[in-house]
Amino acid sequence: MGFKIPCPNCGPRSAYEFKYDSEVKQSPGPGVDLRDWRHYIFFNENALGVREEWWCHIFGCGAWLKIKRDTSTNEIIED
Repeated sequence: MGFKIPCPNCGPRSAYEFKYDSEVKQSPGPGVDLRDWRHYIFFNENALGVREEWWCHIFGCGAWLKIKRDTSTNEIIED
């Protein structure tokens, strides 16, 4: 996983400084059953292609970042 993630506070950094959290997905919201919450928490699509993901810069400034990344090439796509 040798690619660089652009941190807004620290600049481009190695992916090894970050911790992957999950895909960005829509929360089920209040009033839904536990099955929907379980699916939201524990299941990801894990599909190849461009995905939005949450990353935390744990060995840097500690910021949470929403990154758009092509999972087949690890290319970071900046808007």
